[in-house]
Amino acid sequence: MTFKIHTLLLVAGSLLASVAHAQVKIDDAWVRATVPQQKATGAFMKLTSAKDTRLVAVSTPLTPKAEVHEMAMQDNVMRMRQIPAIELPAGKTVELKPGGFHLMFLDLPAQVKAGDQVPLTLIFEDRNGARQTVDVRAPVRALNAAMPAKDDKGGGHGDHAH
Repeated sequence: MTFKIHTLLLVAGSLLASVAHAQVKIDDAWVRATVPQQKATGAFMKLTSAKDTRLVAVSTPLTPKAEVHEMAMQDNVMRMRQIPAIELPAGKTVELKPGGFHLMFLDLPAQVKAGDQVPLTLIFEDRNGARQTVDVRAPVRALNAAMPAKDDKGGGHGDHAH
């Protein structure tokens, strides 16, 4: 009897975990390595949401100062700035990449080295204000690492199929 209850709880827990993570899919997450004494770096990834939602916050044990950012032209000058959220339209992949939307980690107390894994917690908010938290472990790529190949069709699906 105990075995059946335990098994049912494991199955129920697995189903709840699947539902909780099904709303936003995260692909190709990575963090850029730093050189010694460098105090900032960025994280990049592809986000696809099943319904309209927004990425509203990020946290990481790397630093208490983690922000959602964008690069945008302003008065013919490319500027980086913190933004309150990144909109994720239902079914469309939004790429966080160098030169565009990205996550920024500031006041780093130590070097971020290629090959490390960085835990990230992403917080999403739907139209009703309901929040979802998704944990990701992002590999650190070398400062001069090549960017992932772009999808010529603009679909942002990279090298995987689904």
